[in-house]
Amino acid sequence: MKKIAIVTNFNISDKANAALKVTNYLLKFGCKILVSQYSKEKVLAMKNYRGNIYFLPIEKLYDEADLVIALGGDGTILDCAKKMARRGKPILGINLGHLGYMAELEMDELAALSKIIDGDYTIDERAMMDIEVINREGNVKYKSFALNDAVISNGSVSKIINLELYAEDSLVTSYRADGLIVSTPTGSTAYAMSAGGSIADPKVKCKLVTPICPHSFIARQLIFSDETNLKIKNVSVREKSLMLTLDGKTNCELFKDDVVSITKSELTVQLVRVKDCSFYDILSQKMKNNY
Repeated sequence: MKKIAIVTNFNISDKANAALKVTNYLLKFGCKILVSQYSKEKVLAMKNYRGNIYFLPIEKLYDEADLVIALGGDGTILDCAKKMARRGKPILGINLGHLGYMAELEMDELAALSKIIDGDYTIDERAMMDIEVINREGNVKYKSFALNDAVISNGSVSKIINLELYAEDSLVTSYRADGLIVSTPTGSTAYAMSAGGSIADPKVKCKLVTPICPHSFIARQLIFSDETNLKIKNVSVREKSLMLTLDGKTNCELFKDDVVSITKSELTVQLVRVKDCSFYDILSQKMKNNY
């Protein structure tokens, strides 16, 4: 992998300096380093800039790169991972955030980057979900995909909403809750975990459905096969509309009787692994550091 894109928020000095540190390390191995043209002025003005960086429009950067190295928290890594999933290319995350479950390295582990040049790495393939929103007339009004989760809620206002959950067109249960989270195993360590859900090994082929503050004593997280077609219907009467949020960013308004269909995606995210540690090693370390 000789063409490597470096992605971070260059407007934040700590992240920009970390990115240049990674860049200067990789240049020793003859790598071609790609950075977004949007950040060109910021990079050229930095004291430790040594040249030999190619600045490209953001979409062309992802097209050209053999690998993206994303420096930041899970949000930054998540955004890059989804862009690379469309292109069938891998990503490596370096944690500059708080938890960083998706990140492979910390800044004091940059020596491990040499393994990428030597081809001494593995690919951790993560499942994704395809999302469609279907209106009451049966027309698809929105399509996207998610790596972590799809969340249905009342948006910024915490009010109880009414939803129906279907599996393969059979009604499973109805919810009165602040919302509902459908997550992949990768997303089980994100919002779903905060809502009291279980943590799933990414190798487990499943979807997890977690209610947010359910107004019921018996509402619990449900786990389905990743092959199961899940549908969530908005049956709220008092609310004008609800909000669908994908991976914490993409939003779509849901009106009464709109249905969110969630299926297994053919796309996968390829995470580069250069350390000899399991998901449980990472989980244990993250929990220990943030207990």
